Amino acid sequence: MKKSLIYTRTGDKGTTSLVGGVRVSKTHIRLEAYGTIDELSAHLGMLITMMDDEENRTLLQYIQHKLFSVGAYLATDQSQTELRIESRISEETVRKLEVAIDKIDASLPKLTEFVLPGGSKEASVCHVCRTVCRRAERRILALEAEEGCVIDAEVKQFVNRLSDYLFILSRKLNQLTHHDEIYWDKTCI
Repeated sequence: MKKSLIYTRTGDKGTTSLVGGVRVSKTHIRLEAYGTIDELSAHLGMLITMMDDEENRTLLQYIQHKLFSVGAYLATDQSQTELRIESRISEETVRKLEVAIDKIDASLPKLTEFVLPGGSKEASVCHVCRTVCRRAERRILALEAEEGCVIDAEVKQFVNRLSDYLFILSRKLNQLTHHDEIYWDKTCI
């Protein structure tokens, strides 16, 4: 097997290939969507290196694999190229996140105030992941609106639940590392 080239020079003029070979501008909304998913995965990789909680580390690694599937899904213009099965997100994947959210939430005190990002280093990075996830969701919805394509409900649900999971995980990480949550001071002038 021949070793692949790291650089191909095919993108030097500002275009790149989607899955299937269709070339688009590197500023295309589709690239914004899957590029933000890639950015989220990179931030999750950093978060994973900071965590001692094996159960949530394992789930985050699973999520990274699923984000790669979401990226491949978004990199496929289905009007031009047939979607591969490994690029799909299932209802089961969404449900797995919901179960994790419910489990963590049951172990935390009831939330009665708005939480500011911060506390432990791990929780802070988790909040960065959450905000990048929200941006990815906005880019996916913009792709759907601007291109007139239909994004599978499970893809949108997965990304939406993921930001919820990251919020609840940030609270859990503060609890595990014995850091207080930072609540919004409404009287701050």
